[in-house]
Amino acid sequence: MSNAATYLLRLPHSMKKAVDAIAKQDGTSVNQFIAIAVAEKIGAMNNAEFFSERRNRADMGAFMQIMTRKSGGSPREGDEL
Repeated sequence: MSNAATYLLRLPHSMKKAVDAIAKQDGTSVNQFIAIAVAEKIGAMNNAEFFSERRNRADMGAFMQIMTRKSGGSPREGDEL
């Protein structure tokens, strides 16, 4: 990581011990494990924001029209309730 920043991170001993064990089990360094964990959390938060914005733009009238329409075929195999 040539464009990396350094950040001192304080963890409770029990959490550091768990991180050490999981990183070793995963075959990664503690630094790489923490970087991946942070990236996953950022991704999850970005997804939540994306879907929140999509919800705000939703046309619930059009949605209800589609969901209550009478036409259409039977569910495909595997899509049944």
